[in-house]
Amino acid sequence: MGPSPAVADVRNAVRDSLLDLDSGALVLVACSGGADSLSLAAALAFVAPRQRLRGGAVTVDHGLQPGSAGRARDVAAALTRLGLDPVECVSVSVPEAGTHGGPEAAARAARYGALASVAERTGAAAVLLGHTLDDQAETVLLGLARGSGARALAGMAPQRGRYRRPLLSVRRRTTRAACAALDLPVWDDPHNLSPRFARARVRHEAMPVLEAALGPGVAEALARTAGQLRADADYLDAVAEMEAERAGGGSTTLLIEHLAVLPSAIRTRVLRGAAAAAGCPVGSLTASHVEQLDALVTGWRGQRWIDLPGGVRGLRRDGQLRFSRDSAPAGDSPAGSVPMAGAANDVPGWDREGWPWTRTTWEQT
Repeated sequence: MGPSPAVADVRNAVRDSLLDLDSGALVLVACSGGADSLSLAAALAFVAPRQRLRGGAVTVDHGLQPGSAGRARDVAAALTRLGLDPVECVSVSVPEAGTHGGPEAAARAARYGALASVAERTGAAAVLLGHTLDDQAETVLLGLARGSGARALAGMAPQRGRYRRPLLSVRRRTTRAACAALDLPVWDDPHNLSPRFARARVRHEAMPVLEAALGPGVAEALARTAGQLRADADYLDAVAEMEAERAGGGSTTLLIEHLAVLPSAIRTRVLRGAAAAAGCPVGSLTASHVEQLDALVTGWRGQRWIDLPGGVRGLRRDGQLRFSRDSAPAGDSPAGSVPMAGAANDVPGWDREGWPWTRTTWEQT
């Protein structure tokens, strides 16, 4: 008798995501102990040896809840029992709220830093993340509500560098059913239930209302939208990268003459990337900041600079747009001192694992 349909679905998704890896490669799974990542870990433990791969795991203790260290050790023990090796339990220090755009974003930054460190040290070819189709739908809906643009609506990438998300076509209910079928103890993070967090409100309040009003299939439709828009956003980002090179002088010094003739969709991507390259925290770079930078190029009325997050300054001078942390020359006036018609409200952008153009406050667990 074969596995349950839910277990088979998760295993098949993992198997398909690893087909390109060389024999003997190490694959790590990031596991919090929740149903999504735990079912993913169990699938990796089953699939890896059958594809001549090595399967390991990492669990991260953020230290944000009482008993988190003991819980992380329990998760590590469960991963070891599944047959994964190596299994690492890593403790991280999460900066205070606001440092990286909010508590979720700060925890996420610390978590990805830990995953990257373990992957580098162990030589892992891939790190699997347990985001599901439901997570993708929530990401798209949050991006739509925040007006964050095409990149936000493109959602999370199935693969970006070493990070892979095999379960983006799998529903959350399937991962929970897989854990039940395998008798795996699931830990439900109370943060995922707290109405303090926008994603939790979308998950437990907005999505049920949408499905009640529009019928089943809303999550699948939102996930399809992400896939369709991702191809467009990837193309625009690639064009913007080429145009940034052609703008001359390096990524933090751009020729106004070249920028001015670019289509807005490309120019704003170039500006966002240049600000990030100069040291502006992408999690704090808003649509309003980019609009003001764009005004230095297309709506210049004598304003010289704008101040950006992270102490970065965008300065127009001698036909160039320059990004630096230098203080402004005496007598200059910031662009912010000149009113801008129609300036947008600050809107957070969305992240792509280090891709410079955009940023999320919280992509997922």
